[in-house]
Amino acid sequence: MKYQIEPIGIIHSPYKEKFGIPRQPGLIKEARAQLVLSPPYNRPEAVVGLEGYSHIWIQFVFHQAIRSEWQPMVRPPRLGGNKRVGVFASRSPFRPNPIGLSVVKLEGVRCENGEVILDLSGIDLLDGTPVIDIKPYVVYVDSIPDACSGFAPVAPAVKYTVDFSERARKQLLARQDSAQLEAFITHLLETDPRPAYSGEPDPGRVYGILLYDFDLRWEIVADRIIVCELAEVESD
Repeated sequence: MKYQIEPIGIIHSPYKEKFGIPRQPGLIKEARAQLVLSPPYNRPEAVVGLEGYSHIWIQFVFHQAIRSEWQPMVRPPRLGGNKRVGVFASRSPFRPNPIGLSVVKLEGVRCENGEVILDLSGIDLLDGTPVIDIKPYVVYVDSIPDACSGFAPVAPAVKYTVDFSERARKQLLARQDSAQLEAFITHLLETDPRPAYSGEPDPGRVYGILLYDFDLRWEIVADRIIVCELAEVESD
C-alpha cells in the first residue's frame, strides 16, 4: 500500500545550500529559522498548547537528496567518508524514503496576518525544506541519558579557532543582531564544515558558504579559520 504525504509547512533558514549545514540539530544553537505553516494547516487552533513545550520534533523531506535508486550502505562523514555502514545505521539524507527527523528548540509561536509561524533555533535544515509533521518533545520519554550512540558517541570536536578579518568585522557590525550572527558563524566554522573526505586544506584557498543574503568567505591558516568577508551575493 502506498501513502500520499502532503507538506504542512516550509522552513525558512539561513542555510541557502547544503554545504555548511551542521550534520545534526542542536549543534549550533544560534542557527535561527522559521517554520511557516501552509494552508489548510495554518489554522491557529492547530498549534494551541504547543507554546508549552521547549522543543519539538520536525519530520521533513530531504528535497535536494532525492535519488531514483537507494543504496543499502552509505559513508557517514563521522567515519571520515571512507568506511561504509548500513543506511539504517546512519542519518544519511540518501534513504529509501527521503524523510528526516530533527529535534529543535521552539523559541515561540506567532499568528500574524493570517500566517502561523514557529520560531526555531538549533536548526539543521536547508532553506525551503518541506515539513510533513510536528510533534512536541516530551522529556520523560524522548530523553534517554544512558542510551548508546554507536560510532557517534559525542559531539564533533572543535578543530579551529575562528577570527574575523578587519573587513569581515566591519561588515558584521553593520548588520542587525551582529553578536548573535558572530556566534552563529563562529560555531558553524570551528568544527570544519568541509566534507570529511577533503583532507588537509589547500593553502590560500578561499571557501564559501551561502548564508542569509550573503556569501560567507573564509580560509584556513594553520590552526585558525579566518573569515575574509560577508560578500554580497551576485544576482543572476
